Order: sequence, then C-alpha cells, then structure tokens
Amino acid sequence: MADLGVILGDLDAETRTIDDVVAELPAADWARATPAEGWTIAHQIAHLAWTDRKALIAAAHPEKWQAEVESILRIGEDYVDVGAAEGAKRPPREILEDWRAGRAELAAALAAVPAGRKLPWYGPPMSAASMATARMMETWAHGQDVFDALGLTREPTARLWHIARFGTRTRDFAYKVNSLAPPAGEFRVELAAPDGSTWAFGPEDAEQKLTGSALDFCLVMTQRRHPADTDLVAEGADVEEWLGIAQAFAGPPGNGRKPGQFT
Repeated sequence: MADLGVILGDLDAETRTIDDVVAELPAADWARATPAEGWTIAHQIAHLAWTDRKALIAAAHPEKWQAEVESILRIGEDYVDVGAAEGAKRPPREILEDWRAGRAELAAALAAVPAGRKLPWYGPPMSAASMATARMMETWAHGQDVFDALGLTREPTARLWHIARFGTRTRDFAYKVNSLAPPAGEFRVELAAPDGSTWAFGPEDAEQKLTGSALDFCLVMTQRRHPADTDLVAEGADVEEWLGIAQAFAGPPGNGRKPGQFT
C-alpha cells in the first residue's frame, strides 16, 4: 500500500528540483523552446500550475468536477495546449508564484482526503495516493523537458520508484486510449534502480518480460524518450507493442519523441 505522506514528501522534493532551476533563469530563457513541439519553458511550468489547479478541484471540490469536464469539452481535444498557452502569456515570476501556491494548496488538499475516497479525473478515478503519484509523474516528465531545453543532466533519484510503479499500473490504460485490447497476461518488469538495486513489478513467472534501467523506463512511460534510444529490452511481442504506446499520463494518445532525438 502506497504511503500518501511519503509520496507527498517526494513530490515536494521533485518540484523543488525544478523550481531551483527555473527560479534562476533570466526572463528571456523562459521563452526557450523545449522538446514538446510549440512549448517553451514558460508553457511547461504554466502547464504544471494549470494541472495542479485542476487536481485541486478534484481533491477539494469534487462537486465542481462535472462543470470542469464540460468546460474542457467546449474547448476541444487541444484543451491542454490551450491551457498552457494561456498561462505562458504571463510574466515568468507570476507563473512561478502561481505554481508554488497551487502545488502547496494541492498537497494540503490531498493530505485531507478521507481514506477510501476516489477522486475524479480526466482518466479513471483515483485515490489521493494515486493522484499524488500522478502529479509526481507529470512534474518529473515536464521537468525533463525543461532540463533537456537547457542542456542539463538531472541525476536520477529513488523518487523514480513512484513513476516506475505508476508506469506499470497504467499499462492497460495505454492500450485503451489507443483503442487496443490489453494483453490478458501480466508482464514482469525488472529495473535497475539508481542505487544499483533492482525494482521488480509483476509476477516472476510471467511469460513476457521487460528489463532495463529505471530511468529509461520512466522516460519511455512518460514519452520523453523513444524506446529505441534506451537500454530497455523487451522479451515478448506484447511487451514490444507496449513500449510503442506506453503512456502514464491521462488524455488522448501522446506524440512521444522521435528516434535519435537525444542521441
């Protein structure tokens, strides 16, 4: 069972890692392009602030969620891009302050969610712990775009475990958003953790298996690297297919990254 307090603490640490980088950037660098087509660093941070605010509605005001969904439907499938673009118009300092305030409010709201309550979301409803993990996943992923845009290397930490676990748990979701039937059997996933240990998910006797580094697995699950540019090894046709469509984030199928983009 995931410990909500631990996840929230790690989420805070992850956001601070990114905050420390962007807080020191000159205003002009916020307009620097990132690997996400059409998105600058300002778009990335504005999107994190936007999504935290949406998650806050789900956690603290679920009775307003249906109205939120209806507003999204009026915008259309590009609602994420629209939200990021609107947020990115603001001065960098304002974007940063909004992100800081929103993520603090969200952490407090998630900590107060009664045990057993499921929170509405754009994908399947989830527990407060799963929502916090989803925020960790997305914060790390968009942070990767910022680091890539700046040409910086981010050292992997034990916090990747949350994202790796989330990546395995969202396997069937990735199939469904691509209008595919998930495989009947579970996969075995064995990952080399940053400290040299092994993180394992799924049954030991699974017929199909995936191995590689935890970092590369998380990069593929969040579509920040093409599988061909990682050390991941798939044993089984279904696992190979999964790597091509893996998506830990909610919404329609993402575009991912092109092979060789970061080599």
